Amino acid sequence: MPPATAPDSPADSPVAATLRGARALAGGTPWWQRWWRRLPPARQDRFATLGPLLAVLLFMGAIVVAISYLRLEERDREQEAVTRDVEYAQQRLRLRLLERQEQLMRLAREISNREIDRAEFAFQAETLISQYPELLSISWVDARRKIVATYASPSAPSAQTRSVDQVLSAAETDGSYDLARDLRQPIYSRPMPGEQDQSVLMLQVPLSEQGRFAGVVMGEYLVDGLLRFGIPPEVMARYAVALLDDRQQVLAGTLQQPNSRELNWLPWSRQAMHHDVPVSPVGNGLILKAQGYRTSQDVVGSGFVLIIGALSALTVWMLVASWRHTRRRVQTQQALVAETNFRRAMENSMLTGMRALDIQGRITYVNPAFCLMTGWSESELVGRTAPFPYWPDDDVDILASRLDDELRGRSTPGGFEVRVKRKDGSLFDARMYVSPLIDPNGQQTGWMTSMTDITEPKRIREELSASYERFTTVLESLDATVSVAPLGSEEVLFANKMYRQWFGPSGRGHRTLVDLAGVEPAAPSDDLDAVDSFAGMPTDPLTDAGAESAEIYIESLGKWLEVRTRYLTWVDGRLAQLVIASDITPRRHAEEQAARQNERAQTASRLITMGEMASSVAHELNQPLTAISNYCNGMISRVQKQQISEEDLLGALEKTARQAQRAGQIIQRIKAFVKRSEPNPTLSDVATMVSNALELAEIELRRHQIRVTTYVAARLPPLLVDPILIEQVLINLLKNGGESIQLAQRAPGQRFIELRVGPRHEDGIASVEFAITDSGSGVPADMLERIYEAFYSTKAEGMGIGLKLCRSIVESHHGRMKVENIYNGGAVAGCCFSFWIPVAQSPAPVERPSAPR
Repeated sequence: MPPATAPDSPADSPVAATLRGARALAGGTPWWQRWWRRLPPARQDRFATLGPLLAVLLFMGAIVVAISYLRLEERDREQEAVTRDVEYAQQRLRLRLLERQEQLMRLAREISNREIDRAEFAFQAETLISQYPELLSISWVDARRKIVATYASPSAPSAQTRSVDQVLSAAETDGSYDLARDLRQPIYSRPMPGEQDQSVLMLQVPLSEQGRFAGVVMGEYLVDGLLRFGIPPEVMARYAVALLDDRQQVLAGTLQQPNSRELNWLPWSRQAMHHDVPVSPVGNGLILKAQGYRTSQDVVGSGFVLIIGALSALTVWMLVASWRHTRRRVQTQQALVAETNFRRAMENSMLTGMRALDIQGRITYVNPAFCLMTGWSESELVGRTAPFPYWPDDDVDILASRLDDELRGRSTPGGFEVRVKRKDGSLFDARMYVSPLIDPNGQQTGWMTSMTDITEPKRIREELSASYERFTTVLESLDATVSVAPLGSEEVLFANKMYRQWFGPSGRGHRTLVDLAGVEPAAPSDDLDAVDSFAGMPTDPLTDAGAESAEIYIESLGKWLEVRTRYLTWVDGRLAQLVIASDITPRRHAEEQAARQNERAQTASRLITMGEMASSVAHELNQPLTAISNYCNGMISRVQKQQISEEDLLGALEKTARQAQRAGQIIQRIKAFVKRSEPNPTLSDVATMVSNALELAEIELRRHQIRVTTYVAARLPPLLVDPILIEQVLINLLKNGGESIQLAQRAPGQRFIELRVGPRHEDGIASVEFAITDSGSGVPADMLERIYEAFYSTKAEGMGIGLKLCRSIVESHHGRMKVENIYNGGAVAGCCFSFWIPVAQSPAPVERPSAPR
């Protein structure tokens, strides 16, 4: 590219020639001349042209600043005068209000001291109103808001006239009556509207009779009267004065309205001065505001400024005409310089190395990025021919062949990879792209080559490839199926080896697993061009959610599978579903076998319990059988002797039947207890389960002279449990308590077991708690933590499965069990086993208790 040249040289500038002549006449060179000579010609022409324009603008600015400063000083003086006069008027009005307040307070004291009656009050009120025209009326109001006496000004409107025995409402006093009663001090109301747009101000002075509130003396002021008689005449003559309420509404007086046609935007325009201040002691409800009258329209000042502005605009327009030529020259020069700087900046800022070759293969240009990559400078590369210094020694022949193809126009459009040697001897991988170099006339003058360092991207690509291979190897080696499919489609995005072995390459297996697991994706769309049904919706809640799992049975495989699913965002942005299915068939078989063993252990435990209680049960059955035998022998003897009547025979037979029924109940209860059956959770009555358990347990306990005390709370809710299993827990715990009492060898009076059943509330969950407390020897402290272990027993002949089964049964009903010793001082006085089962809100299947391990 040819070098940029200015349109004109410095010799062509008339300003420069004038300055050279001035320097020849002057003996020295001041600093400003040296600064001027360092400026380019275009900048000199610009400054020379802008000098007169700047002088005109400065002149106009000086005039505006001077007029504005003088006017602002005048406005400050006027504002100070307005503020001073308004404060003076406010003080006069305040003193007048305080004088009327003192007179009303004196009148109130005379009423409180009972020095005047109604007639005297009306006379004094008339005197005050006639002396002070701003007073509209004065009323004497008792504690029940009823007017005792009143006097109104003859000029008062009819609506403002009060009558004796009239009861005032809260709205008529605007709450000031209640404030005066509560605070026991004079209270001013807010200005209230009256007839003919005349506002009224009330003053409530409280009356006190022996320390009690006895009413008020209410004075009503005409706001317009306060303005006319309370504001000094000299202030009224000098300003527009008005009284405003707290909403800036004019109550009395008038204010000037701004004139939109005036030039108020000028800083020296004569704007009306104003000041406002709250009227004390009324407060913010009454505001005094005054505005200064406008004396002129500022025609002279505004016209003077407009004339100066017009002359300045004319001068500027004349200077613009002479500036246009210079501006065009400056624009051309700036465009040329900007183009040159842009091209240079673009070449220097590129991260891609650029190399230009001529037709003979000689390097004619390299950019800084190419020099930075290779470590060779521009002077060391430009003009060199092959072999180039950045060619590795081992690749010279290959690179020479590629250069020959490049010069013949047989370069690869997609580029090619080469190794490049730096000046320090190190190598790096690069990709080169070759394109023809065309001049402005359309002729090819050489070849342009771009080079990019791909060492790091190549390393990352190799690492990603190795990582992907390792990841794929791990997934293919899993003994579980892994599949990913988009929602509502049978397309499989990924499937590992185990999935392909079980279900094949299609997505039907994935859909089957999802359907059986109970996770229903969106239905597939019939429109092949439509996006998935979740497009445009936020998917973060789905992908952030945890995995869902379910256990299903696949008949075609004959396997139980644990299926875990979760949503994820696929690499192309689609919402997909990941499904992992693991073979749990051996585990399910083991769980079923453990459940059967646990059921057999429960039955065996009940049989063992009944075996241990056999002698007691035999003793219990012997009593009704003996009675039946005695009744039968007696009846036979008396029948043979014909010494029994029909009534005696019927009575003896009834007694025999009752004893037989009692023996049958004991046998039926034992048969139901030891009968082997599947767990059958039903809504069971707590009292019935306790009664059935006690019926069997008391047989053994009575034989050992152990007293059982039972307390079952009333109105207990039914429990969703297997009653036989709960009765087995109660019998085992009662039996263990009896054995502990025997082992402790307690005296007959200390042999007792207490069974308490009641409600329990913990963490907001309602439960029923069963507590069995005995007076035995307790559980040794070192055995408390191991007492629930399988085959661990504190009894020499114990098998160690009773408490383990009890705990398993309770936990299978979602309950908890605990044991604690009872101390009497430092000695163990017994033990308390307790368990609680939550109240079922709705019927649900009870889990099988796990077998002891």
